Amino acid sequence: MLGCGQAGSFALLLVSMLNNATSAPQNELFEVREVESIDEYDSCIRLQREVFGLPDLEISPRRHLIVSRMAGGWTLGAFVEGKLVGFVHHLAAVSGEVIFGYSHMMAVAADYQNRGVGARLKWAQRMRALSEGRDFIKWTFEPMRARNAHFNLNRLGVVVREYAVNFYGTDYVTNRAEKAAGISGMDSDRLFANWDLNSPRVKALAAGLDYPLGAADHVIEIPANFSELLKSDPEAGKREQLRVREEFLKALGEGLVCRAFQRDEARPRYLFYRDD
Repeated sequence: MLGCGQAGSFALLLVSMLNNATSAPQNELFEVREVESIDEYDSCIRLQREVFGLPDLEISPRRHLIVSRMAGGWTLGAFVEGKLVGFVHHLAAVSGEVIFGYSHMMAVAADYQNRGVGARLKWAQRMRALSEGRDFIKWTFEPMRARNAHFNLNRLGVVVREYAVNFYGTDYVTNRAEKAAGISGMDSDRLFANWDLNSPRVKALAAGLDYPLGAADHVIEIPANFSELLKSDPEAGKREQLRVREEFLKALGEGLVCRAFQRDEARPRYLFYRDD
């Protein structure tokens, strides 16, 4: 018989596999469960270094991950044959009288970034938060990255209502290739992803169903490959970032919200709608 902790882990794994049955090779088993041991926390540290290439000062240490667990947070890991290949770190947050979750960090090993690990971790995070009585999670992502925009807006169903200018400070670079190219002077602008875990759209996406939004009221285009633009012409990349910043701030200031992203090899774009 499974103990309470084991039963909870098995439930998370089962829900995650059902919600993402086609997101990874069928002969590959991912176990999604809470990170608990010292060795597993250390694997999270190693994965941060591998994925983000940040200096040690910017790495979330083992102590931080463990202490946050004592304060109501947790870290979910994706394991393949006992090896950690991805994790999401979740913090308990309070704003006024509202208790919600803040998704502090997610990292997936390079060999598994196109195999559905990120989606499984996020859907498992949703189920865990719901089981604790929380129905809202918030995090940030870079506005100029088409892949992140598609994942957050189209696959998870987040809504963007806020643009943060230079959120982490200048030259907070988490892309190894861009860091190696010596790109500097970049502001760390971020979008805030608002994930309403019980919204009709999120429920539909969790069940593998479409949820049409209709024609957009406004669009904002971004470069098709911002990383390559930065490496080939850093100044042009900076100008594009400033353009997107100004257009986002204007659209959000006029009461529009971003709910989707249109993937296009030449002209990817954010889709905005009148707020409900």
